[in-house]
Amino acid sequence: MPTSRTGRPPVQRAPRRPAVSRPARDNPVRRLYGDARLAWDRPLTAYYLILGGSLLITVLGLVMVYSASQITALQLSLPGSFFFRKQFLAAVIGAVLLLAASRMPVKLHRALAYPILAGAVFLMALVQVPGIGMSVNGNQNWISLGGSFQIQPSEFGKLALVLWAADLLARKQDKKLLTQWKHMLVPLVPVAFLLLGLIMLGGDMGTAIILTAILFGLLWLAGAPTRLFVGVLSVAALIGVILIKTSPNRMARLACIGATEPRSGGADCWQAVHGIYALASGGIFGSGLGASVEKWGQLPEAHTDFIFAVTGEELGLAGTLSVLALFAALGYAGIRVAGRTEDPFVRYAAGGVTTWITAQAVINIGAVLGLLPIAGVPLPLFSYGGSALLPTMFAVGLLIAFARDDPAARAALSMRQPRFGRKRAGGAVPARGPRRWNTMRRRAPVARSSGER
Repeated sequence: MPTSRTGRPPVQRAPRRPAVSRPARDNPVRRLYGDARLAWDRPLTAYYLILGGSLLITVLGLVMVYSASQITALQLSLPGSFFFRKQFLAAVIGAVLLLAASRMPVKLHRALAYPILAGAVFLMALVQVPGIGMSVNGNQNWISLGGSFQIQPSEFGKLALVLWAADLLARKQDKKLLTQWKHMLVPLVPVAFLLLGLIMLGGDMGTAIILTAILFGLLWLAGAPTRLFVGVLSVAALIGVILIKTSPNRMARLACIGATEPRSGGADCWQAVHGIYALASGGIFGSGLGASVEKWGQLPEAHTDFIFAVTGEELGLAGTLSVLALFAALGYAGIRVAGRTEDPFVRYAAGGVTTWITAQAVINIGAVLGLLPIAGVPLPLFSYGGSALLPTMFAVGLLIAFARDDPAARAALSMRQPRFGRKRAGGAVPARGPRRWNTMRRRAPVARSSGER
């Protein structure tokens, strides 16, 4: 053994380990973005967004209806909670409709399309019968149900058009007829114009605009050629211009876009300007729930068409952005359902419902912000009005049913184990023991494998 100069044995040094390159530190922003993207791509994301978003909008709408309608109710010598109680009753009925629609199979939805369309047309024609139809704020679009309860059949016309048109276009697509322009337009456009004519007989141009948006959304989903799309749009725009020019009231509403004074160019812009005042006085976090000043007689229709202005005044910018985020999430989920399905009926129905809710929200909020003329349409699921709430909640139930019907979502739901009661057949046996309330339950013996003693 070799020795060193000092006579001692040389020190055996351990061989050097090869340098290991350290992994780069994860960027927290990139990791958060990746986690968010994975969450968005999950099969049940659309289902949870539609269910959670619609329920949050409805609950927040009930709170704001109660806050915005108290003064109006007291001015009419009614209890302060009068409008809230009616809206709460409509929300309960709407929740039942939502649950029923979400559990119905697609075939049943298609079977209901024609009866709902026939019923809507009959009720919309019945509105024009003297002694039956009622006029509210200059629009002859209501039927009295006795007492303080009224119904607006044109709101159900939106649901009828979506279901019937989706079934019609789906059957024509199965027969490969949508490549011909006459099959794409007939009878879809004539029936839509029939509904529009019945609505315009009562003077409700706001609902007519929503119905027109649904029609164009369905034509776009059906793949209408550009020249055909532009042709129908030009006809609708021409009719709209004629209807606006021949009505001083509609011309006055058009003149109030961007108005900053109650009297702007000879037009009465009181409602539009005080809506801006309400939003401007809210600040970041608002003046507090129930502390609105504009609802004390200054802002007309504070609990219906202009409830978004009261929301901005009491909950501030944070509250209004929350409402916008909920509607954006609902719209995204509807587009996702329509884009990922292979069933043409589901695609057209989901696209029609999404167009309906999104267009109505944009028109209502745009009018409150002074960017669009006041069309007199409520904020979906949010404003006061049972006639608007019931068909909208049924339509949301449609979206939930379609989101559950997606193959990936069905697979994800089938893998779940019930929290109570017996497990599904073929499910995995949990590692922990049975729950306390199941210990005395007689359980069937588990079949042993051939190698088990």
